[in-house]
Amino acid sequence: MKRAFDCCAALVGLVLTSPLFLVMAVWIKLDSPGPVFYRGLRIARGGGRFRIFKFRSMSQDADRSGPSSTAGSDTRVTRSGHFIRRFKLDELAQLLNVLIGDMSIVGPRPERPFFVDQFQEQNAHYTLRHNVRAGITGYAQVYGKYASDFAAKLNFDLIYIKQYSLVLDVKIMIQTIKILFDKVSSRGVDE
Repeated sequence: MKRAFDCCAALVGLVLTSPLFLVMAVWIKLDSPGPVFYRGLRIARGGGRFRIFKFRSMSQDADRSGPSSTAGSDTRVTRSGHFIRRFKLDELAQLLNVLIGDMSIVGPRPERPFFVDQFQEQNAHYTLRHNVRAGITGYAQVYGKYASDFAAKLNFDLIYIKQYSLVLDVKIMIQTIKILFDKVSSRGVDE
């Protein structure tokens, strides 16, 4: 049932935002060299790996020095990227991941393997997040915001997994729309 809901929501989302996809693609190409989409490796349900789609908001070689969290004054972020990130428009491309089956609309945010390894060393319960599909938005993003620490996000994710229902997914989706315009939710970890 959740998968059917995800596919329907992703299709509707792609149709409604297709003009925005086109505008962002052109803007990103004009703003900086490189591809329109960033395709980063993430950990999936069951511990597998997949490539996440995002509209590219950083310079083409942003990960050259290795994985790192984004800080508010990060020089790797492009001019278009500042706007795209502020309103979380880079995340819209993940609707493609939902259709493919790598992600869900709502669930724990997928993390990079480098950080998953660190988090699992800090807390053995971290692997429980991988019992469900990763999501574009989730309980931690709505109630914890971007700047929450690892332990707080993990607690929110585990609450979501334990209390999951389609009604909860709809509530989280509505809350997500509200926080799109909240500056705190799009700040870097140092802020």
